[in-house]
Amino acid sequence: MKMWSGRFRQPLDADFELWQRSFDFDRRLLREELAASRAHAGALKNAGVLSSSELITILQGLEQIAERAASSPAFLEDTQAEDVHHFVEKQLVGLVGDTGYKLHSGRSRNEQIATDLRLYVRAAVDQIRADLADWLSILLDRAEQAGNSAMPAYTHLQRAEPVLVSHWLLAYVEMFMRDAERLVDCRQRVNLSPLGSGAVAGATLPLDRRAMAEELGFDGPSANSIDATSDRDFVLEFVSVLSVLALHLSRWAEEMILFSSQEFGFIRLPEAYSTGSSAMPQKMNPDLLELTRGKAARIIGDATALLVTMKGLPLAYNKDLQETQQPLFYAAGTVLSLLPLVSGWMKAMAFNHERMQAEAQSGFMNAWAGATYLVRRGVPFRLAHEQIGQAVRTCIERNCQLRALPLEELRQLNPVFDEDFYPCLNLQSVLNIHDVPGGTAPARVRQALAEAKRKVEDMREEVHAHA
Repeated sequence: MKMWSGRFRQPLDADFELWQRSFDFDRRLLREELAASRAHAGALKNAGVLSSSELITILQGLEQIAERAASSPAFLEDTQAEDVHHFVEKQLVGLVGDTGYKLHSGRSRNEQIATDLRLYVRAAVDQIRADLADWLSILLDRAEQAGNSAMPAYTHLQRAEPVLVSHWLLAYVEMFMRDAERLVDCRQRVNLSPLGSGAVAGATLPLDRRAMAEELGFDGPSANSIDATSDRDFVLEFVSVLSVLALHLSRWAEEMILFSSQEFGFIRLPEAYSTGSSAMPQKMNPDLLELTRGKAARIIGDATALLVTMKGLPLAYNKDLQETQQPLFYAAGTVLSLLPLVSGWMKAMAFNHERMQAEAQSGFMNAWAGATYLVRRGVPFRLAHEQIGQAVRTCIERNCQLRALPLEELRQLNPVFDEDFYPCLNLQSVLNIHDVPGGTAPARVRQALAEAKRKVEDMREEVHAHA
């Protein structure tokens, strides 16, 4: 029996009925549906709709549904259930009889799905933050292991200045820390309970909305029943955050792909996360990285699909809202499956520190340090820039480095050049002059590592507090 069939004389067209069902994908909300139903049942008891024995019967029935679903995946293969709400009611009535129909007193599927989705997003936020903490810890471990190894940093994909490998990895730590912070911010708006909102105007029974919210771990009930049943801002916000997270993973993957190529040779791909070519025996392909990059496009597409679905909807609930579920499930599921894989990849990969160190000392990446030498001797920076640029041009013509130019020639560019110019071009000196907060000077990077570790530990404590 449909949950709404009393008004209708004719059955649904068979093709339409199959086409409009959502149970094939919203059955993943069974855990959330059962939790919300338990809270609603308790409120019905307190409102005098259910007796104590009826409450016990219903709660036992809901528990049996959870146990059956956990023990047998085939239990969820129901070709008649319209959605997860219908499925639970069918199963409950089958277990406890007509008492099961009482559970729907005073509520609507509109508030049920809004509640289930908030519970789902909240759990996904917490799990993703836990996975991000693991991912960040691995990045920090690799940064710490890199010690004082250096590499070229790039602007416009051209070599710019040498930096510590750890400083480069900390740039990714900053990216993903922002993602974690955005998830915290998103969770605050997710954590309100729509239960008691009814179909649109509020429940028709004196239900204790605050007690239901507290039982489910929400911060409180939603403020407006019309908004509560039609709001999907929390889905938009969550998937938008995931799209930025996916974008960051894609940027990371792209750089790892570049650096693992023979042209760079900075990274050795881990075999456990790579595949070969069916034609070329010598090939090792960075499949995990490429799929990470590709799946980011899907998640960004999910965020766009959600925005377009919502943009023309009047208040309150519309069936279009059913179409917001699959983009949410795909985006969340992809990120949840991806983070452990990229963490495993990052643990298994190897840096070619010798190659990176050698390349950090080539290509005139000490030119700004040379200009800084002149600035510290009172030369205006624009003139210092011009004079070092002329020195670089001479080196290019001679196929040599700055340190190979004789002091006499340098003094023709500016008489303030002296013997102490040459030590300032050494890699360690070039790194040390970036001695500002956020710079690549080794002492500053050590401070940044320690601060990042503290933030990740704080993040772990917050995640555990919500567990």
